[in-house]
Parts: sequence; structure tokens; C-alpha cells
Amino acid sequence: MPPRSPLPPRHGLGAAWVRTPDHDHGRPRPWSTMGHWLRDTSPEGVDVDGMLADERFVYGDGSVLLADDAYRPHTFVWFHRDLREEPEVPGDIAVLHRDERLVVVDKPPFLSTIPRGRHVRQSVTVRLRDELGLPELSPLHRLDRVTSGVLLLATERRWRGPYQSLFEHRQVRKTYLALAPRRDELTFPCTVRNHIAKTRGVWQAQVVPDAPVNAVTDIEVEARLGDLAVYRLTPHTGRTHQLRLHLHGLGIPIVGDPLYPEVLDVSVDDFSTPLQLVASTLEIVDPVDGRERRFVSGRSLPIT
Repeated sequence: MPPRSPLPPRHGLGAAWVRTPDHDHGRPRPWSTMGHWLRDTSPEGVDVDGMLADERFVYGDGSVLLADDAYRPHTFVWFHRDLREEPEVPGDIAVLHRDERLVVVDKPPFLSTIPRGRHVRQSVTVRLRDELGLPELSPLHRLDRVTSGVLLLATERRWRGPYQSLFEHRQVRKTYLALAPRRDELTFPCTVRNHIAKTRGVWQAQVVPDAPVNAVTDIEVEARLGDLAVYRLTPHTGRTHQLRLHLHGLGIPIVGDPLYPEVLDVSVDDFSTPLQLVASTLEIVDPVDGRERRFVSGRSLPIT
């Protein structure tokens, strides 16, 4: 665990850090200077010399790391990463509720919950840390980037544990709404039970036949819209892509889904076709004050 960063957040993001190896126990050191170590160990494409010239590397006490500084074992070095220019994701992050402990928002589609991959500034966490002035704001659960709706965040680190325990122990009641093809030959309400597995690096999750059940969803028809229908989904588990895969398995894949039934070649910066899936309601018994809380998305289907 690193010590506290000497650099303030930038764009809602904390500074990154690296650390020189522990003492070499008398063996020859491969680096004579800190600049030599940074150049040798930084990933390809990182402009170490430019960052050194701009005095962007600092030690734990906030002093600037200079290229010719003598190499120091077991030393933390802090810096801010360069970020790519990200197209702004359309749609506002509507704040449904805010108090000392929680911020509850209505997430638009295409906005990542947390900074990752090519989406850093354009994530709920980073945008709201900056907009609300809450540097420790962090999500208590996640929604897929293409999914809309209710998302809970803790205002400070000290509140994360009590609320995350609700999700870990399945003490959160959630419902979703999805727009998908109408099939009158199917009988609703129904419950889908199966085993879902997701392989790291593979876009789609898979149903594993005859494996123990680990994914359960109740499904009912909310409304009929011509050849489409709005389905109310109540998950009892939280497997990756569970709702998308369960509707696909019934032959009614969610409208606008770029992964099911097939993986589509869609740019991450293409915001033209939103997934028609909304995290509609979320209910908890507050672990701090015991109050029953219910949060409802203001988004309706179809999402345009």
C-alpha cells in the first residue's frame, strides 16, 4: 500500500505511482540514477525525458525528481498520466439524491462507471468528483458502460464498507427495464436459471449447460409496443451480462445490444445506438441509520 500522494487530484483523478525495487543486498545496481531507472522501466511510448524536463515526477515529500538524482531503492515516485482526448459522452448525469454518505445518479448510456481503458475523464466517477468537489467519491457497484440508470456512489472512503456489504450479501433489490422483440409464444412471467461464465479477454459471456446454477432472473412483460415489448427484469444474482444473456437465450435480445447475439464492430466513440436497458429501481435498508431507501430512474424506453 503506497503512502498518501503528495500531488493533488487532477481532472478528478489521483496521481499514479511507481516504486523502485527493494534494496539489492549488496548486488550491483543496474541503475545509477533515478532518470536511468525511469527510462529503463517505463512502458514503451511514455515520454520520460519530456516528463522529467517538465518536472512532473515527484518524491513522496513533494520534491521534484531530477534525472541525475542518485538511484534510491524502495522509493515511491508520483506523477499524473497523460490522458487521450476523449469525445464527450452525450447526456447529463442526473443526481437523484445526495447526502453526507451517498450520491445517487441516473447514469446515461455510453458513460463508464469507473475510469478504465480509453474512458477516463468520460466516466461517472471522474466527472462527478470534479463537478461535485468530492475527491473520494467512488461507486458502490457498477453498470456496464452501455447500460443506463440508477447508480450508487459513496461520498468518502469511510462509507464504502457498510454499503458495499449490502451488495456482497445480496441485500439490494434491483429492477431493470429492457426493450426487446415481442414473442407471443413465450409465457410470462418466467424465471431463467442457468450457469453463466465469462472468460477474461472474451467479449461475450457464455451459458454453461449442466453446471450449477449461478444466475437467476425473473422476467415479466411491462408493456407491448407493436413488434417490441418492455420487459421488467428482477435479477437475484449479479453475473456479468446476466440480463443481456438471459433475454438473448429466450430469443429476444435487447434492442441496441452490441454483443448479443453477435459482437458488432462498433467504435467506442460511437454514441448513435444506445442499449435499451435501464437500471430502473434500487432499494436498500440503509446500514447506517436503518431507513428504507428507494431510488428510481427518470429514464424511459426507448432511449434516444
